Amino acid sequence: MMEQVRSAAYQPIEDYGIIGDLHTVALVGKNGSIDWCCIPRFDSPSVFGAILDAQKGGFFKISPDLPATDVRTRQMYFPETNILVTRFLTSNGIGEIIDFMPIRQSWDVGHPHHIIRSVAVVQGSLPFEMICRPRFNYARDEHTARLFDHGAVFYSKDLCLGLATHVPLTEDGQGGVHAHFTLHAHHRAYFLLECTSESDVSLHPMTARHFQKDFEETMDFWQRWLSKCTYQGRWREMVQRSALLLKLLTYAPTGAIVAAPTTSLPECIGGSRNWDYRYAWLRDAAFTLYGLLTLGFYDEAEAFMGWLDNRCHDLEPNGSLQPIYGIDGRARLEEFTLDHLEGYRKSGPVRIGNGAYRQKQMDIYGELLDSIYIFNRHQDISYDLWKQLRHLLTWLEGHWREPDEGIWEVRGGPKPFLHSRVMSWVAFDRALRIARHRGLPAPIADWMAVSAEIYDDVMENGWHAGTKSFVQYYGSAEVDASSLLMVLTKFCGPTDPQMLSTLDRVLRELTTDSHVYRYIPARAANDGLIGNEGTFSPCSFWLVETLARSGRLLEARLVLEKMLSYANHLGLYAEEISPVGEALGNFPQAFTHLALISSCYNLDRALNGTLLG
Repeated sequence: MMEQVRSAAYQPIEDYGIIGDLHTVALVGKNGSIDWCCIPRFDSPSVFGAILDAQKGGFFKISPDLPATDVRTRQMYFPETNILVTRFLTSNGIGEIIDFMPIRQSWDVGHPHHIIRSVAVVQGSLPFEMICRPRFNYARDEHTARLFDHGAVFYSKDLCLGLATHVPLTEDGQGGVHAHFTLHAHHRAYFLLECTSESDVSLHPMTARHFQKDFEETMDFWQRWLSKCTYQGRWREMVQRSALLLKLLTYAPTGAIVAAPTTSLPECIGGSRNWDYRYAWLRDAAFTLYGLLTLGFYDEAEAFMGWLDNRCHDLEPNGSLQPIYGIDGRARLEEFTLDHLEGYRKSGPVRIGNGAYRQKQMDIYGELLDSIYIFNRHQDISYDLWKQLRHLLTWLEGHWREPDEGIWEVRGGPKPFLHSRVMSWVAFDRALRIARHRGLPAPIADWMAVSAEIYDDVMENGWHAGTKSFVQYYGSAEVDASSLLMVLTKFCGPTDPQMLSTLDRVLRELTTDSHVYRYIPARAANDGLIGNEGTFSPCSFWLVETLARSGRLLEARLVLEKMLSYANHLGLYAEEISPVGEALGNFPQAFTHLALISSCYNLDRALNGTLLG
């Protein structure tokens, strides 16, 4: 029965929930299948990768042993947690799976990782089928499976998975194991998957008592963590779910936050806009610290600031930074393709690594300084960090005029992007603010002169008189949604006539209902790729905040309410939204949820009359 399901079309990207243990995550489909999991870290090779190749990728599925047409599915999280419930509604009864990963708070990078799956029938009686078919190292490594009295162990050259259960298992002839079992009302079966680098895996099936202990401890961890959230405004549930998601995407040993836990989910079905997002972008830094501090998560903000501080001490000899780093701070993220995997819905290539780490992206300096400025209002930065920042700004002073690949990481050649110039101004503006506030030693006059020069340069060369808008890059006539950040970064006032004219053009040319495109690929700077893409969800939330700051509150609220309706059934967002409302791109995406938090917070303040432009 299940093999028929595997050969069916891929699940929609939005049909997944996510669980994790602050080292890695697993994506759990509404059909009960874990189709993506990299162990032991976010950026480790996958052991389950069916979301990128339904036949070769590997999966761990539990579902009713019934025709798919006879089963309706639902998913939910236990309140204020990342414990996932997948429910199956059938004419024979109602079944459910509880999925979670226990949190080990020692943050020891060598500890085993566990996925706990509890299967139960709420009422009636249901037959179930379970298949666990791992594929190690992105389905490149061979492995062997051995059955034992209380489960099975899968051995590869670098990793072992142990599946412990009281349910009898048999080999499936494809390197996996399967089971058929029937549960009646109020009966449960438990499956404990353990990952370890050791070959001597010991199988200890869960009892009801052990399950309840791990369940309650995990529930308590998430609820206690969320109780620190200070936000009490409108749309609180969506903000809290975004906060829980950001915590899930945090790599606890270093405090880094991955952009998304997946790779190569396409921005256009059948296209080549597929990227590996399992790394940390400096570009996300300001939004991250603003969101964490706004919501009251000071420990997480300090941990992330510690990761940023370390990157500032990893400057290139000339004083520059790269835009992306590994979650452990590593600099080299060599990009290559996995040609043996077909990609989600045959949307290849599947990419591992991200070549954009080599790019010159001038905007990151503004995002970095803005994030440190935000954090410095919470806690004074060190003099040692300040010396590094001065070194960095010396480099920027000599290079801000150079073309770069910009915020969208184009691969069609560098351009003098407007946003890069704006964020270069932000870098000097925020450094000046920190120096004045703290009395730190700085070449104030020089920085003021550079800041003024950049500002004049943007206003003179970034404005197109014919279209009456700021443009994507100097010499272009095309508009770019990143211009909305000119208000959010306070480069322009929200009611400045030039900004209002640009806002109207974004609404007219880049916005469809509540959805905002980054740019129009056929007319904008060559990004080096073919095909179109969906609307970029962070841009939609930037639009909300820009409208709110400009006093257009009814428009802002309508756009926000519409965007909130495009979250998936669990309140999660992928990177983009297709023209027919489907999720596109890597999932779930931190940048979108950070933009959601900021837009909800500031629109709520505007509606309360407490937001100053």
